[in-house]
Amino acid sequence: MLGGPGPGPTSVVVDEGAIARPFWIKFRSDSVFALYSPFVLCLASGDLNSNAFLHFVSQDVHFLKAFALAYELAEDCADDDDDKSGIRDLRKRVVQRLKSHDTLVREWGFELPDEKVSSDATVKYTDFLMAAASGRVQGENVPGRIATPFERTKVAAYILGAIAPCMRLYSSISREIQAVLVPADNSHIYKKWLDSYSSKTYEEFALQVEDMVDKLSISLTGEELKVIEKLYYQAIKLEVDFFATQPISQQTIVPLARVLDPAERRLTIFCDFDLTCTAFDSSAILAEIAIITAPKANSDGSETQLARMSSADLRSTWGVLSTQYTEEFEQCIESIMDSRKVEKFNYEGLNKALEQVAEFEKRANTRVVNSGVLKGLHLEDIKRAGQRLILQEGCRGFFQKIVKNDTLKTVVHVLSYSWCGDLIRSAFSSGDLDELKVHANELTYEESVTTGDIVMKVESPMEKLQDFNDILNECNSEGKHLTVYIGGSVGDLLCLLQADIGIVIGSSSSLRRLGDHFGVSFVPLFTGLVKKQRELVKDGSCNWKGLSGILYTVSSWAEIHAFILGS
Repeated sequence: MLGGPGPGPTSVVVDEGAIARPFWIKFRSDSVFALYSPFVLCLASGDLNSNAFLHFVSQDVHFLKAFALAYELAEDCADDDDDKSGIRDLRKRVVQRLKSHDTLVREWGFELPDEKVSSDATVKYTDFLMAAASGRVQGENVPGRIATPFERTKVAAYILGAIAPCMRLYSSISREIQAVLVPADNSHIYKKWLDSYSSKTYEEFALQVEDMVDKLSISLTGEELKVIEKLYYQAIKLEVDFFATQPISQQTIVPLARVLDPAERRLTIFCDFDLTCTAFDSSAILAEIAIITAPKANSDGSETQLARMSSADLRSTWGVLSTQYTEEFEQCIESIMDSRKVEKFNYEGLNKALEQVAEFEKRANTRVVNSGVLKGLHLEDIKRAGQRLILQEGCRGFFQKIVKNDTLKTVVHVLSYSWCGDLIRSAFSSGDLDELKVHANELTYEESVTTGDIVMKVESPMEKLQDFNDILNECNSEGKHLTVYIGGSVGDLLCLLQADIGIVIGSSSSLRRLGDHFGVSFVPLFTGLVKKQRELVKDGSCNWKGLSGILYTVSSWAEIHAFILGS
């Protein structure tokens, strides 16, 4: 399989000099763990126990009081009159919200209990905020009497930096939930609460806080900006913990690892490698190794080593192979798309159509072997490249948590078209992930130097599926298994659909087009989980089953981690 870099991060335009928005973009993946918490999922489904909701809402009082005091301290620290006025306005809005809190909750249709006890998670955040307001920040030690206006402004920036992510997180969560609801449906019991936190008014409030963070930070040094970044990140972590630890007494479907009873069903995870775990196709990495380590041509044009092409010839040959692969792959997909689109999910039709992809992949691999471009690579160079390979953000951490979970006893299988299983094993070995079982093609060696041949084991979607089924047949002798397949390329389609839970990561247009052509539904994972949670409440059970024709889409490994393992 020949390829190049995967999709890069989504670009977001921010004002020059702004820090609050870039911080949110940088740490947004952490907020996913709040969104996928049992509490928020039940809230989104509309079936959250009212006592759990009232406990949650009652904590607002403690947050609002802490915000009001923090704003008062920030106003006192601000040096500029405009800054003081802006912070004073923020405080007024909080005080007004605090005064009308009980009335607002009644408007939402609820009555708060008289006793409003702070939860441990609430105390952790409010203590953290008060510490920041007092200048007690790690790496900083602002004395009780602040000597200069600059020091005072710095503390004001720290305070706002610790508040801003809370505002943004509430706005983000409520908007994510609103996106899965039917706009005209007013039956959702918590709709008024959601409307409040996803309103234009609340968004303006959040933006006002972020703008003030930016303004107060203009004159700060690089080190001081790093302090604000740490405060921002710590605030997000504390807020995520607040959502994750909300007490609920009802049954939920997340995190999967906690609701799955290993005595009844064990979790088996399958995963693709190229552009699922990595940002680059492994063929591009092997090409780079070949070109860098290739001999140079002599001045008379002859090669120093007859066994290998020169680096210039290798680069040219790789370019031709890559271009040919891309063009023929697109032609193959277009050929399949010329057939009539089906009305309902048609797995058999998709399977038949993918035979064209299988034939294409085998032809492409044969060309690579015949070209000799994989000849002369040293095993140590391949392993070194694998160990230095940067995986997608969150991928390595997820697998490390999985394999260290003794209770779960999950087995992870990596199924890949990659020509070199050694590269994959080396990539995971650097993160103590030797337990992952790799199923891929293998380069052949003579005295640790590649011959240019490939032992073909996994060349096509059908061979991936065969490995998938063979592994499951072996596992089933040990009892029932719940299977999760994570992938993002056309070659993963059959396995994704056969698995109990198929998760698509990345943005492969070919996968989406083919799937859609044969009736596959692509559903955002959070949306799918809300629906499953409703099924659980309605039917008393939630069944994950393969060949449903539904695949769940995610934009990051954080979503996968949050769904399966939780925070």
